Amino acid sequence: MRTAMGVWRWRRNPLRRPTDLFEAWVAFAAVVCVLVVAPAVGWATGLQVDGTLQRAAREQRQERQLVPAVVLRAAPEPPARAESDAAAADRQTPARTQVVASWIAPDGTSRQGTVPAAEEPPRPGDRFRMWTDSGGRLVGRPLDPSAASFHATMAGLAAALGLAVLVETVRRLVVRRLMHRRYSCLDRARAAAGPDWGRAGAGS
Repeated sequence: MRTAMGVWRWRRNPLRRPTDLFEAWVAFAAVVCVLVVAPAVGWATGLQVDGTLQRAAREQRQERQLVPAVVLRAAPEPPARAESDAAAADRQTPARTQVVASWIAPDGTSRQGTVPAAEEPPRPGDRFRMWTDSGGRLVGRPLDPSAASFHATMAGLAAALGLAVLVETVRRLVVRRLMHRRYSCLDRARAAAGPDWGRAGAGS
């Protein structure tokens, strides 16, 4: 509202400089972009991202299945992991234990491989369920629809905020350029007036 009043105030003001009106219109355009354009861009971005993630979530739920698995034995630790046990203890970030397990793939074939343990400590004969693709290969959990909506919302907010920051940055750069131009015009006017400018009786 203040920006709109500023544009109106500079319409017929006798003290108005061309840069004053231009600055007011730049501020008015920035307000419109921040209040109207940025939310619209964020909303459109969120819808697009949500549609893409929801399609990916549906495809993953169709392609991935939970299958029962049985722990056969603990997997041997690689040398690199054994050497880094002290560093891991310092970081206090527990790592998932690897086990050798067997499972039946969705196509009915029997599979065996090294997978993360479902429980700690793992014991031979423990049963658990894990996600596999149609070929029986170990995959991650399918994307949850609510998680997809959350990520889409965050993407929309980030797009709106990024556009608002960009608009404000451009406005500040334009205002700074206008200020430099005003100072340059003032310096030229002072130089043209001469050293006696402002003195009583100057020029008489």
